[in-house]
Amino acid sequence: MPTRRSLLKTAVIAPFLSVTDGQPTTIKPARIKAGDTVGLICPASPAYSRETVQITIESLQALGLQTKVSSHFYDRYGYLAGRDADRAADLNAMFADPSVKMIMAMHGGWGCARLLPLIDYELIRQNPKILVGYSDITALLLAIYTKTGLITMHGPVGAVTWNAFTVDWLRQVLMDGQVVTFQNPSKKDDNLTQIKDRIMTLRPGIAQGQLVGGNLTVLSHLLGSAYIPDWKGKILFVEDTHEDIYSVDRMLTHLKLAGVLSQLTGFVFGKCSSCEPGSGGYGSLTFEDVLTDHIIPLNIPAFSGSMIGHITDKFTVPLGINAEIDAAKGTIRLLEHAVI
Repeated sequence: MPTRRSLLKTAVIAPFLSVTDGQPTTIKPARIKAGDTVGLICPASPAYSRETVQITIESLQALGLQTKVSSHFYDRYGYLAGRDADRAADLNAMFADPSVKMIMAMHGGWGCARLLPLIDYELIRQNPKILVGYSDITALLLAIYTKTGLITMHGPVGAVTWNAFTVDWLRQVLMDGQVVTFQNPSKKDDNLTQIKDRIMTLRPGIAQGQLVGGNLTVLSHLLGSAYIPDWKGKILFVEDTHEDIYSVDRMLTHLKLAGVLSQLTGFVFGKCSSCEPGSGGYGSLTFEDVLTDHIIPLNIPAFSGSMIGHITDKFTVPLGINAEIDAAKGTIRLLEHAVI
């Protein structure tokens, strides 16, 4: 199956950043509670394994939630989960369905950007509810937030590992409605110092702004479209996976040339999983080199390593919520509830 990276490589990247007419009024979705129904959709790559789907359903049931599978959930059109019109119709239908209180993508992959012109944004504005996912789902999260003002959630898809860490953060943010502080675990295990999930402070300091972000590859390919927000005063968080270092460099350069980075108040790079120089690394920059080149000169608080990305243990991070980052501590503190 083609990867998200290989599919997006062929997309045309606009050399400019579109001017928006201003961000719509913020809309917060209702929190979910025991007995609510979660609508499962496949807006990108197909659901290949019915066993994985069943594990997702059982995991949500263990949280006290019911599930409803979209009409075209098991469709397949090559590397996509069915035709664009059908996948978009499933998303619109879930927002229109009053019995569905939260919408969760089953997989990422590729395909969500193809749906953006087909989404009924006015329907969503009139029927706000939680939409959660990550990776390719970034296209939906950003577009719906930009067009409607609805707070969207960068968090697990159905096919994640439903472990205690991931479930606890989802529960705190989406069910309990807590105003949380995201902070990595600090465990040494049997080592003399912490090895896993360390924070790297790029520039210390405290910054406030609205949290916006998602997958770096998907986000960078939306620049120049009408589906990205005004970046002024934002805290940008990004993550990625299986990207060559030169590719991360290229995308951050794109964000810089498009005027995105210069407008930010803060920056967080979550995890870049499997983004090492690799066997051809003799002439390569490192991931740290690239962040040093692009982020430190911004003179804004910035850090990397937050539990955001293609990882087993992940935060559920709301897009559009006012937050504060402390780059020295590696924390993201929400300044308001993400749900009502």
